[in-house]
Amino acid sequence: MPRMISFMLTRLATGFAIGCVVGLLVWQNGFLPFGSAAGEFQNYIAQGLFIYLFASTISMGYLATALLLEAE
Repeated sequence: MPRMISFMLTRLATGFAIGCVVGLLVWQNGFLPFGSAAGEFQNYIAQGLFIYLFASTISMGYLATALLLEAE
């Protein structure tokens, strides 16, 4: 695999993993109202979408920062 593609995939995957962890922590600590049932299907969909959107945003930022800082 060419170096640039490997570089991009590694940075995107790392940023996505960081974003998933942070998104899960933010969801669990800040967005779960006390009156809602935690087992409802809509809550799982909302949580999954929130974590995905959080992770995809952080992964693109991580890649952009890595491209800026690791220019050879």
